[in-house]
Amino acid sequence: MALSEEECSTAKASSSSSSSSSSAAGSSSQGVNYLAKCVLRGSVVLQVAYGHLRSPSSSDVVFGKETSIELVIIGEDGIATSVCEQTVFGTIKDLAILPWNEKLGAQNSQMHGKDLLIVVSDSGKLAFLSFCNEMHRFFPVANVQLSDPGNSRHQLGKMLAVDSTGSFIATSAHEDRLALFSLSMSAEGDIIDERIFYPPENEGSGTSTRSVQRTSIRGTIWSMCFVSKDSVQPHEENNPVLAVVLTRKGNTLNELVLLRWNIRERAVYVLSQYLEAGPLAHSIVEVPHSCGFAFLLRAGDALLMDLRDAHNPHCVYRTNLNFSAHTLEEQNFAEESSRAHDVDDEGLFNVAACALLQLSDYDPMCIDGDSGNCKLDCKYVCSFSWETKSDRSARMIFCLDTGEFFMFDISFDSGSPKVNISDCLYRGQPCKSLLWVDGGFLVAIVEMGDGMVLKVENERLICTSPIQNIAPILDMSIVDYHGEKRDQMFACCGVAPEGSLRIIRSGISVEKLLRTDSIYEGITGTWTVRMKVKDSYHSFLVLSFVEETRVLSVGLSFTDITDSVGFQPNVCTLSCGLVGDGQLVQIHRNAIRLCLPTNAAHSEGIPLSSPVCTSWSPNNTSISLGAVGQDLIVVSTSNPYFLYVLGVRSLSAYHYEIYELQHVRLQYELSCISIPQRHFELRHSGTPLSPVDNIRTTVLPVGVGMGITFVIGTHRPSVEVLSFTPQGLRVLGTGTISLTNTMETAVSGCIPQDVRLVLVDQLYVLSGLRNGMLLRFEWPSAFATSSSESKSHSSTIPFPENVDRVLLNTKTANLFGSEMCAFNVSGKDDLPVNLQLIATRRIGVTPVFLVPLGDSFDADIIALSDRPWLLHTARHSLSYTSISFQPSTHATPVCSAECPKGILFVAENCLHLVEMVHSKRLNVQKFHLGGTPRKVLYHSESKLLVVMRTELSNDTSSSDICCVDPISGSVVASYKLDPGETGKCMELVRAGNEQVLVVGTSQSPGPAIMPSGEAESTKGRLIVLRIEQVPISDSGSILFSTVGSSSQRNSPFREMFCHATEQLSSSSICSSPDDISCDGIKVEETEVWRLRSTYSNNWPGMVLAICPYLDHYFLVSAGNSFYVCAFPSDNPQRVRRYAIARTRFMITSLTANFNRIAVGDCRDGILFYSFHEETKKLEQTFCDPSQRLVADCVLTDVDTAVVSDRKGSIAILSCSDRAEDNASPERNLTLTCAYYMGEIAMSIKKGSFIYKLPADDMLNSCEGLTTSVDPSHSTIMASTLLGSIMIFIPISREEYELLEAVQARLIVHPFTAPVLGNDHNEYRSRENQVGVPKILDGDMLAQFLELTSQQQEAVLLSPISSPDTHKLSPKPPAPAIPVNKVVQLLERIHYALN
Repeated sequence: MALSEEECSTAKASSSSSSSSSSAAGSSSQGVNYLAKCVLRGSVVLQVAYGHLRSPSSSDVVFGKETSIELVIIGEDGIATSVCEQTVFGTIKDLAILPWNEKLGAQNSQMHGKDLLIVVSDSGKLAFLSFCNEMHRFFPVANVQLSDPGNSRHQLGKMLAVDSTGSFIATSAHEDRLALFSLSMSAEGDIIDERIFYPPENEGSGTSTRSVQRTSIRGTIWSMCFVSKDSVQPHEENNPVLAVVLTRKGNTLNELVLLRWNIRERAVYVLSQYLEAGPLAHSIVEVPHSCGFAFLLRAGDALLMDLRDAHNPHCVYRTNLNFSAHTLEEQNFAEESSRAHDVDDEGLFNVAACALLQLSDYDPMCIDGDSGNCKLDCKYVCSFSWETKSDRSARMIFCLDTGEFFMFDISFDSGSPKVNISDCLYRGQPCKSLLWVDGGFLVAIVEMGDGMVLKVENERLICTSPIQNIAPILDMSIVDYHGEKRDQMFACCGVAPEGSLRIIRSGISVEKLLRTDSIYEGITGTWTVRMKVKDSYHSFLVLSFVEETRVLSVGLSFTDITDSVGFQPNVCTLSCGLVGDGQLVQIHRNAIRLCLPTNAAHSEGIPLSSPVCTSWSPNNTSISLGAVGQDLIVVSTSNPYFLYVLGVRSLSAYHYEIYELQHVRLQYELSCISIPQRHFELRHSGTPLSPVDNIRTTVLPVGVGMGITFVIGTHRPSVEVLSFTPQGLRVLGTGTISLTNTMETAVSGCIPQDVRLVLVDQLYVLSGLRNGMLLRFEWPSAFATSSSESKSHSSTIPFPENVDRVLLNTKTANLFGSEMCAFNVSGKDDLPVNLQLIATRRIGVTPVFLVPLGDSFDADIIALSDRPWLLHTARHSLSYTSISFQPSTHATPVCSAECPKGILFVAENCLHLVEMVHSKRLNVQKFHLGGTPRKVLYHSESKLLVVMRTELSNDTSSSDICCVDPISGSVVASYKLDPGETGKCMELVRAGNEQVLVVGTSQSPGPAIMPSGEAESTKGRLIVLRIEQVPISDSGSILFSTVGSSSQRNSPFREMFCHATEQLSSSSICSSPDDISCDGIKVEETEVWRLRSTYSNNWPGMVLAICPYLDHYFLVSAGNSFYVCAFPSDNPQRVRRYAIARTRFMITSLTANFNRIAVGDCRDGILFYSFHEETKKLEQTFCDPSQRLVADCVLTDVDTAVVSDRKGSIAILSCSDRAEDNASPERNLTLTCAYYMGEIAMSIKKGSFIYKLPADDMLNSCEGLTTSVDPSHSTIMASTLLGSIMIFIPISREEYELLEAVQARLIVHPFTAPVLGNDHNEYRSRENQVGVPKILDGDMLAQFLELTSQQQEAVLLSPISSPDTHKLSPKPPAPAIPVNKVVQLLERIHYALN
């Protein structure tokens, strides 16, 4: 029997009270302790502001992100760069810039000339924040109490308005109330001088002489602004005038009300009211420097109001917004349809009013909502921004709800103002916020898509860079993609038409040191070269262009010294390097050039006025490839295919000769050559990135170390390891490249693009292919010999001191046969050996270039393809980590005294000098899919992603299931649902030996849930799909058009790769014109997949949740019922229902662990069930002690559930301390611990981004600590609607108690307390029962690491805050907390998670 809401509430309250005491006891007995850490902060920007926060001359942009504040600068190139991002431990409602004035200067001399940031939040306080450059964060100057903490619509703090002079501040509630403040003139005391609340707080409900004034603002406050006064006109003691747009209760139109604050009389008076029949007014915007003019923005028009006489406001100019914009060129716009939730005039009022009150039921992320495709007849301004520091007429750029950008130009030349409107400047997505900053840049924030930075040029807007926004994250799948215990996340982000799939993975941070202008177009190669072999630092940077070569000096500045080095400047350099001390070699198509730089280029150069150069060239052919090593030069030619081995000998002082040692004819053309920069010596010096210290235990293959060894790639395709000895060239090993897919079809594009020899614990060959794959070859163990065994042959190894003698004695020219074997190979050596291909990886779709970070054989390598990766040479198989940098075409290490570990990347025609730092971060890669991606799964058998999409712009179907290649982002298969049918859920289920996809849909429009929480009467369908591979026809290549490709074609940014706070890049996912058009992916000789339906049947209700169960069952929910189903005889063409159970309210989630079933509904929370296979019955065993609207749930084990609700909380429930025998359904689960995030987590999964680098082992020496920072433990990840990713990690009881004591001090210490004035204990305990143990706040604890040693000691010695009384204890507890122990533990946790 279903209970009423009141009865259910009473029952829950009684059970909750009875279980609250046992909750704490259960927690302590079980010893479950968690720490929560935000590893990727939310990307939703709700407010923007612009001012001088760091210094009087700085230009700073502030992004308000609801739970954090980010400080950003816009560079001269139009790229937004994050300065800092700070968690506020509260919910931001609005923020604004308080411009500096003399009043602020009297408060604090250190704030002279700097603006303040003012913020209103759920703390109920008005916070004044100043940016501290020393601490690199915001600190509170003052917190002024406005109301009690919370989010009531009657509490002050919903919006802000600041006077243009910085003298007055106004803040309002959602309804009925506002407050005004004036700044203090005194250097002592409060920053606020006078304040008034309107209507007064102490005013009763009885009659009053000011009752008319008190009720005159009763209603919803939409917008407000101060009205500036003409400084030459007399005014009444500087009493401010405030314009307010509000909706009176019962009225259908909004009106403009002008209020004056009489400071002397401490009263607020209504001066006038303006109401005009017509469209709905929604915003009032002051025209800067106009002294009394403001725009009243309405749906369909904009009124320029003259408010100079506050008693008689009137309209002086009306601009109609319902006009047809002039069509701009197609390439200037991202043509997209407008938002689907636009409604008519009355609907606009309702939607906007609900949004203002934060009561809107419209949830674009809700799987059971109705989008409502209504169109608004009138255009309206959804965002605007004024030009900064305009010396001429005031100009405002605004964006309409259609995504069109226009400009207002207001002139006052003839006495009467005139408004000129421009042609359409840009067309894209409707913007939530605009911010016009110095330099002519416009920051445009899109509500549920990537924002952008636009440049105002020639009365047009040009997109310069994007601003990443991955919110909302509707679903995620955590996958250990390569089986290396390094999870990466595939996330469904955004809504139509900006829906995208984001790949989020751990990466290595870089520190950007230098970025040049975009003047390096057409770079074909980059190299850094030393002056001498044993030099510690590089001396020259060589840049090769299509028809030019430049040589720059490496140092504090890069200076062009091409003429002093001697390189030929008017050719394209194929390769260059150092062949001997002071001997630089340049290889171009026509010749090899040996140069001796002068002392003008380097202090150790020759003492001559010009460099000495000599050349060598092949006969009647051109050079196609080349490489330079110590004492050896190797080049190849094409047509015919020859390989030349060259040496260098001295003829006299400063005169050298390049001469031929040997040449051989090749059967196949070469594709790459690599010569190690060091010979195989019997000693070894490791790099900081490798733990290898010694080569004596390294196993070397036969023949390696008996000469100069190098490696080549051929068009056979193959990789060949060669050795040059006194007897000539020998082929030591051959690795044939022959790759096939699962259909036994050869993979195309397997020609090596780059090769490298690597020696760590053994010698192996790395090869990057032109199709984006990476290969690793090794010698068979039977052909290896230890270095100690080869030590007896060391006399024949050509070291630098005797290499000239060896090369001089070599004169024979041998011919390579069809097997690429040297002519003089001895049969007893069994050479060449066949190298074994032990690992392959596809890291991109463009050719892979390998760039070693050092000259040693164990140096880590940067792999460049679609994006940069760091290859860990000391790892087995192929192990690599994403580098937090944009896609680059070239890279080279730069080692100088000023920058010993620099890396030079070439990206977007710019040179970027960076350093990799020993910290990890999350990188985000974007694949545009169109529509709204709702669900994502990883199909391990096909290695494809399965994505459910809705709201597609398709005539036949608005929802489909598609398969996506996780490397290229291409849609390789699609299954369209019926017209009017919407996909709701899907899951991979085992049917015998194969995995099938079970899909649940809705065939009914409208919501699935009644206001009471019960299920609506709806219809749905259950579909079973097979993911099958299709043989490729002989017709050749197949073109798969990507759904939504028109949106992708017109969007200025198709793919992004970097962290949310870094520069984003618009890189093509393919480089060759033959690879891809903007309309689709060309798949040639690759795998082709399809989704084929094997079962389809109607279901009694919307199918909202599916979950695999045990080995051969799966669970399906429809309405308030869920079923246990299976495939009879493992046949996916039939589905049988074995059992059914019903709850009281709509089921929103299903999850299972072994035989435990956890059901989440929209009112009763989590319910535990058991299924008895013998009787085929379901039995409820435990229930949630609290009411909660479940968003998602995961079972960490059979007894523990982690639950997220739609109010922003995470709770951990357990039944491990309860006996299940004869358990009653009313036996409550134990609420082990809880955490209020302030963000709704729609998806939670088991997994983490935790992984180890070799440097991590340095952190394992924390004495006395046993931290459980390991992915094998029950680590939980949560993704939120604001785009955040949270990790909940279990820690030991000892660690919990230590960090709990530290956190209790941090939350009250001035250095680390919440900057907005929130009570941290109250904030993190919201929506949870009193006395429930808390999850530690990792963001609060991370601040401890940002303090100096003295500040850390001061924090630990400070009084502790009691979580129950919120009061300070009189003295710190004993014993004292050791600083080193806290730092080591926090560093270990912080480093592992970050």
